[in-house]
Amino acid sequence: MLQEKAGKIHEIKDTVTGAVEIMKQIRAPEMQDSLGKIMTTGTIVKQIIEDLKTPEMVKNIENLRVITENINEASTKIQDTVKMLDESGMIQETRIMVKSAKNIMNLVGVASKDVKEVNTAVKTIFRSVQVLVSDLKH
Repeated sequence: MLQEKAGKIHEIKDTVTGAVEIMKQIRAPEMQDSLGKIMTTGTIVKQIIEDLKTPEMVKNIENLRVITENINEASTKIQDTVKMLDESGMIQETRIMVKSAKNIMNLVGVASKDVKEVNTAVKTIFRSVQVLVSDLKH
């Protein structure tokens, strides 16, 4: 029993010594700075929480939730539409049509260039003929 009491007294002594050491550390300037920063941060967090509880912020948060739901729904609908268009073959047909249109535009571009060259050549021939006729008249 005496040993048990001595053990408890030793525990109490260790606890008090630990508490004294903690008190010394709390008084240190670095610890005071850290505690001050923690208090400031706590105050800021408390103010943020209070600001989030205002009716305006509650409404804004609700609006963001609704917007997020709408975006998710729209995304699902777009995915379903793309899947339907792909399954129907419409996307593949559109790709083929676009490729054909590009080929036609390229051909028209080449033909247009050829027509310009032919037009220029015909004009040159007419000028030459006019000069020849003019020379023959004189």
